[in-house]
Parts: sequence; C-alpha cells; structure tokens
Amino acid sequence: MSQEQRIEEQMLSHEAEKQVSQQVDKVEKVDVDVQTDLLKIFQGQADGVSFEAQGLVKQDIRVQEIKLQTDSIDINPLSVLFGQIELNQPVNTTARIVLIEADINHALTSKFVRSKMQNFELNVDGEIVGLQPQEIQIHLLDGGKMAFTGKVLLKEKGNTRSISFTAQVCPRTQDKPIMLENFNCTHGGEGISLEVVVALMQKVKELVNLPYYEYEKTVFRVRNMDVEKGNMTLLVDARLKQIPSLDDLS
Repeated sequence: MSQEQRIEEQMLSHEAEKQVSQQVDKVEKVDVDVQTDLLKIFQGQADGVSFEAQGLVKQDIRVQEIKLQTDSIDINPLSVLFGQIELNQPVNTTARIVLIEADINHALTSKFVRSKMQNFELNVDGEIVGLQPQEIQIHLLDGGKMAFTGKVLLKEKGNTRSISFTAQVCPRTQDKPIMLENFNCTHGGEGISLEVVVALMQKVKELVNLPYYEYEKTVFRVRNMDVEKGNMTLLVDARLKQIPSLDDLS
C-alpha cells in the first residue's frame, strides 16, 4: 500500500487486502492500491485498482507472483459500504503472472482442476469419437519451449483405450500463436486411424488458437508466454463482467 495514498484510498485498500487474505488458503504477500477519492467513491467511480501478490494459494493452486492493474471502474457505491464491489460496467485489466513448473503440475493433479477438465468430442467422418484427459504434466524447457506428457481415454466405436502421449510446443508470443512442433503416441496408439489423428490435431489447433477464453464472469486472452527452464511468465488481458470473490472458485 503506497504511503502517499489518501485516507479513503488507504481504508479501501486495507479492507481489500484483508478480504483477499481471508479468502485464500495462503498468501505470502499481498498489496492492493485503490486509486480513487472520496467524491468518486460516492459517485461510484475509481481511476483503477492495482493488485500484487506473492505465493498465493487457493484450491491447491499456487501462483508464484501476480501483478494486476485495472482501468477506470464504474461501481455501485452502496456495495462498497458493505465490503463488496459490484460493477455497473465491465472493466478491463492487464496481469503479469509468474508460475513455477512444480506448482503447475501439482495444480494439474488437484480435484479442482481435474473437475474442470473438459471431455472432447471429435467428428471423424460423421462419427463422434470421445476424448477424455486423464493425466497431464508440463515441462518448461530451455530455449523457451514447452513439453507435455499425459494420458487420455479414447472412446471409438464402443471401445475405450488408454493412450499415452508426448508433445512439444513453442509458446505464444505477441507476434506468433502457439505452434505444435510434434505429437507422439508412446503407448496405446497402435491402430488409430489417420482420420482420428487428423481430427485430433485439428481440435488441438482450434483450442490453442482461440482468440479468447471465458470462465465464469471473466473473458481473457493470453497475450504472451515467456518460458524459461522451470518457470513461465504470462501477460494476460482480461475483461471482468463482475469482480469475483475468490470463494467463487470453490
């Protein structure tokens, strides 16, 4: 919290920091800066909010570092008096998020993430083939590369088989989309038709090149992925339709 903040900014920022600390399982450091004044509060306005945290843990998901800044906010002033912030209009935010490989892989085994893993349907010459993720692990490599290992269940013509795979990708940058360099079935892939492989590659291409993603009341896109051995830094643009409580992630 900045020492140069007005008293009303300090009060709102302190309350916001307390709310964040209460809603997460653990946080090593949190700093919220609400940029407003008393008149704007009564008018339901704020110039913006910045948020920084280190070692934030929620639902077995750990973020090493996050820095977030919103643009101007139009809020319901009465909601602030009751410790909540309700948006009258959506707000744009930018975020810098640092993730560690071990934390990502631990999160991928959590109940929360596994419950959100989507089952996919592939259209193979008019026939639906099901794909259900089982295990996924990520490897952050030297040279800005990412590798994946995992298992999926493939459901085709009434039969279900387990397939293990490896893949390597070049992460997204501000100039280039995610590029899939290779994909190999290491076990259980014998006898998969070429049509299924083509449909699978097309689905992967669609997913990684989506212009944006939507979760709950947030629309976001990853603008840049900076990968080093063992860690990854994401630059993310988001549009919040409502400021979520971290309890909404339960």
